[in-house]
Amino acid sequence: MRAACCEATVLSHEVVAGDIRLLRALWPDREHLPHAGQFFTLRAWGADEAPFLSRPISVHKWEPKTQTIEFLYQVIGEGTQKIAQLKKGDSFQLTGPMGNGFDIPALVKQYRKIAVVGGGIGTAPMYQVTRELAAAGVKPDVFFGFRDAPYCMEEYRSIANLVKVSTDTGAVGFHGFVTQLYDPADYDAVLICGPTVMMKNAARLCAERGTPCFVSLEKKMACGIGACLGCTCETKGGEGKSVCKNGPVFDATEVFF
Repeated sequence: MRAACCEATVLSHEVVAGDIRLLRALWPDREHLPHAGQFFTLRAWGADEAPFLSRPISVHKWEPKTQTIEFLYQVIGEGTQKIAQLKKGDSFQLTGPMGNGFDIPALVKQYRKIAVVGGGIGTAPMYQVTRELAAAGVKPDVFFGFRDAPYCMEEYRSIANLVKVSTDTGAVGFHGFVTQLYDPADYDAVLICGPTVMMKNAARLCAERGTPCFVSLEKKMACGIGACLGCTCETKGGEGKSVCKNGPVFDATEVFF
């Protein structure tokens, strides 16, 4: 289904930790509905204003009954700085849903014990992933890694079977890497989103233990629909694939990190 472009209304916008923001908005389109692992592009400035490109941000939470959508993002550049200025009642351009996310129906049909793994702001899409898995009858074990202080973790307790956290500084939870919190051999499948080096290491460990692994990649995107080939990633089959159109979720055995 093609993405829709709508004027969305800000319902709330809060600082959750340092440069991390949580934007909640009303998505007015009732035909184009997102699912776990997909993303939208956000634009809070005019078409003739910089930056030229809208900003792709993953879906953190989607509530179909109220048509509300949440984006958990990090303020790191000109585009996200402008998005961060949005206030309750403001409108902004929202285009989506885009990409191929996690196929939750297929995953729960094939796997019963699933680990959800995230690192830093890569944890953002994993909340909707966990919600959809739990709703389908498979409560996953959640393992998240942060640099210092964790954020947006409280709601996982009711939808996950197990929640464990690691921090680089040792301030909270386990002092070390998130990949040290679990053994892929204990799971039927592992779903991952986070820094490339973390996903690469996690995918390697899964491969060594023969555990299926699915990763959500992040690339700089221009068009968001696979037309410009700006976010092409190299696959082991020798074919370049667009992260925005063919992904962002891939079987880890399919791609080079």
